[in-house]
Amino acid sequence: MTTPQPTVNRRQLGAELRRLRLAKGPLIEDVAAHLQTSQTRVSRMETGKGRVVIKAEEIGALCELYGVTDERQIRLLTSMLSDSKHPGWWDQFREVLPSGLDVLCGLETDALAERAWEPLLVHGLLQTPEYAQAILQAWPSTRLHDIADLVKVRTERQALLTRTDRAPLELWAILDEAVIRRPVGAAGVMRAQLHHLAEMAELPNVTLQIAPEAKGAHPGLGGAFALLEFDSEPPMVYVDSPAGNLYLDKKHDVRRFTTTFDLLRAMALDPDDSLVRLRTAAKEK
Repeated sequence: MTTPQPTVNRRQLGAELRRLRLAKGPLIEDVAAHLQTSQTRVSRMETGKGRVVIKAEEIGALCELYGVTDERQIRLLTSMLSDSKHPGWWDQFREVLPSGLDVLCGLETDALAERAWEPLLVHGLLQTPEYAQAILQAWPSTRLHDIADLVKVRTERQALLTRTDRAPLELWAILDEAVIRRPVGAAGVMRAQLHHLAEMAELPNVTLQIAPEAKGAHPGLGGAFALLEFDSEPPMVYVDSPAGNLYLDKKHDVRRFTTTFDLLRAMALDPDDSLVRLRTAAKEK
């Protein structure tokens, strides 16, 4: 049995609703008036982003507005709506998840591959529980009673790398050397984290590179990001920042970040040399 992919299904439904609207001609404000809702909500319905819940009667109203009378097409839209409502594993943590992180959890779950650049921290899919806890404790916005659940979220995310219900997520992560030099938590915590990175790099679906500090200025100094690739959906960029999370899917944005990642990959140590650098750093802790 295949695993439900609610985030991708929601994006597919939104893309189809947008296609129907553009083919028929109504503006977003016209659709909002027809549904008696806000333009912002209609926009989010079409992008599949956020936590917008589309009702079955709204699908019927939109079919009426767009002149959709083919029963097969109506059933397809209804089926896509039903599939988009499957609960994801992250739903149990909604009360503690920072705004927007539920979207990332859904996208990673649905993705085939992720290419990520991390200049400050070990990537969330590669963190040990102790390292994650030390990071969360250092953030002033984290409520102490939420830390245990937030560590569990990271653990659940990491299961994507070893899942067996379908092909495990392919992860290509590039870390700035400062990440493995910066002490996080006690010495034992950081040493264990570095050994864990080395172990994860041995997985066939994980590629890990270290961008050496000696390279100086490079294209990745703008901040962390990840490129997510899917089976039947266009790729998407996730950008992490203190001001909030961004999800970009326009072709020029995806192309810009893809170019940056390729440049970082070219200037970083190759995977074998990166593994040596990791093990050396672990001995120094």
